[in-house]
Amino acid sequence: MKMADGGFRPAYNIQVATDTGAQVIVGVGVTNVGSDRGESTPMVDAVAARADTVPPAWLIDGGFVTREAIDEAADRGVTVYAPVSASRSARDPHTPRPDDSPAVVAWRARMATEVGKQLYKERAATAECVNALWKDQRGLHRVRVRGLTKVLCIALWMAVIHNLLRWVTLAKAAGQAVGS
Repeated sequence: MKMADGGFRPAYNIQVATDTGAQVIVGVGVTNVGSDRGESTPMVDAVAARADTVPPAWLIDGGFVTREAIDEAADRGVTVYAPVSASRSARDPHTPRPDDSPAVVAWRARMATEVGKQLYKERAATAECVNALWKDQRGLHRVRVRGLTKVLCIALWMAVIHNLLRWVTLAKAAGQAVGS
């Protein structure tokens, strides 16, 4: 994978989908591609398969956003909240382009509103919180294994640990006894 210093080294890209309400991890993916682009559709598929339902709204990191992914999500009834990339020209990025589909036009319009921008801010409190916890408190700066399957196993264990700790926190907040 291409690294920030311009070099290439073995590396993995771990994607995590997090429920904004409970902050539990509902999906995990691993690739050996440096970009997240195009990974939102496989994540929606994974969450839908695991939860037996498709989430009605999805807060997607700007690196995941593709117009195709927005179209695919809309076809499944998912409303996408993701930042609109800044235009290289003076054109307002929220203004529809001639080749935009109706779903992409709706996404651009939605993200131009204050409501859309405020909803998207929930992403930082959930997904970025999980990323920070994994790196800063749980030591996942690098994995010590090679291969997508092994890295996925590490990521799934991290998700299980995270969700168990969230369960304890949520149970205590609800006044429920935890353990025996």
